[in-house]
Amino acid sequence: MPESSNDVVAYLDRVLELQAFPDYGPMGLQVHGREVVETVVTAVSASRALFEVAAERDAGLVVVHHGLFWDKDSRVIDPMLRERLRLLFDHDINLAAYHLALDGHPTLGNNARIIDALGFRKEHVGFAHVGDRPVGWFGSAFHPVPADEFVQRVQDVIGPLHAYYANGPSEIRRIAVCSGGGPSDFPEAVARGCDAFVTGDMFEPVEMWSRELGAHFLAAGHYATEVFGVQALAELISAELNCTAEFVDLPTNA
Repeated sequence: MPESSNDVVAYLDRVLELQAFPDYGPMGLQVHGREVVETVVTAVSASRALFEVAAERDAGLVVVHHGLFWDKDSRVIDPMLRERLRLLFDHDINLAAYHLALDGHPTLGNNARIIDALGFRKEHVGFAHVGDRPVGWFGSAFHPVPADEFVQRVQDVIGPLHAYYANGPSEIRRIAVCSGGGPSDFPEAVARGCDAFVTGDMFEPVEMWSRELGAHFLAAGHYATEVFGVQALAELISAELNCTAEFVDLPTNA
């Protein structure tokens, strides 16, 4: 039998330990839709284009990393938000969002998945804590990796770099990964012993930080570093629940 939307969302809330990650807006179910779900789509960010794809595939649930509602936003439903909501309402689609919980999850999260994809062993200690839970994770090399090889791995696994400041050692033994908007956590990660820091965004101070801290800094794009978690959720839902799930790739240059 197909799953109920409430059961699917409750399952994701539980697996991702949603309540352990204080966030910048309401997480979990954000928009109620149909009661029964046979098809789920996952994606990085809520958008009109995503909801159009979901409607074409008759998806009963959309699961995203970046949802529609954030604490800092106006409570006014402007024309853009109205159109997004109209698509969800017209096609009776549920929307659920998992932000920091999906960055920080120790096996399904963006950072854990990136560390594994880069061929490193994820450590049991993290950094960039939210409450008592880490969002970023450290990874240890099985064998020292030349810096040039490591940079190439990042590009092969994630994509073209937005910035690379090569100020660390010639061999990489320990990395720190904090997907998306993680540059502010760079100094903490270096203080705790990483040779290279991988994130999505970059901002002006980090080049000087890299020089002064003596560590490599790699910004591989906000979107590109945050596909890993929602891809993992699509695989998990299809494997564990009575519905099918598929990741929808709608890349941006951010």
